[in-house]
Amino acid sequence: MKKKIEEKIEAFRKLLVVMDELRANCPWDKKQTLESLRYLTIEETYELSDSILERDMDGIKKELGDLMLHLVFYAKIASETNAFDIGDVLDNINTKLIHRHPHIFGDVKVKDAREVRDNWEKIKLQEKGNESVLSGVPGSLPAVVKAFRIQEKASGVGFDWDHAGQVWDKVLEELAELKEAESIGSHEEKENELGDLLFAIINYARFIDVNPEDALERTNKKFIKRFQFIEEKAKKVHKPLQDMTLQEMDLFWKEAKALEGK
Repeated sequence: MKKKIEEKIEAFRKLLVVMDELRANCPWDKKQTLESLRYLTIEETYELSDSILERDMDGIKKELGDLMLHLVFYAKIASETNAFDIGDVLDNINTKLIHRHPHIFGDVKVKDAREVRDNWEKIKLQEKGNESVLSGVPGSLPAVVKAFRIQEKASGVGFDWDHAGQVWDKVLEELAELKEAESIGSHEEKENELGDLLFAIINYARFIDVNPEDALERTNKKFIKRFQFIEEKAKKVHKPLQDMTLQEMDLFWKEAKALEGK
């Protein structure tokens, strides 16, 4: 049964009370800093990502709780130096959401989700003054995610292709340039052309409404599952992988692939 809003507020209040108690009395919690929690938060975020890709709702619930704890923990630490507290954090996000959704809280009209996204980027740029459109993309993002966000932000101010066909032509153009560099180019040229090709493919993924990071991670998981199937089969026939031919391993690969369809 769904909780009423009062019950949700009470659950959040209890988390704040528990956090206060832990910070005051637990030796481990007492010694944590913003910096010491950072790598743990990154780990929790990736665990949440795994649960989402696996469509594991119990896992998502658990990992969201872990992340919620971290958010409250950061705010608690900041409150100890009067920098800000959890109320300030919530006030800030409420103000931002209202300001960046004028089609909900104002009189702006939009026709679809893309216009909402584009308006968000324009409002964000106005809020930050004369900063670059791309300045909001964190430098430490993984390269695939970063490329996707760069393209989204550039698109938000009109720097974009008109349709997916143009982007696919660009993919083919970059592929041909990579093949040419492979034949006569230096290592640096091959690296540059491969980067251009990957960037174009990520752009194409955006146009066909596929998140390239999710797509690649699903393929990673699929490859791991199939390869581990080959390893298990090799154990059963008492033959190390290094002693198998590629043809033998490919038979097990196809068997693993067939089992996925059942």
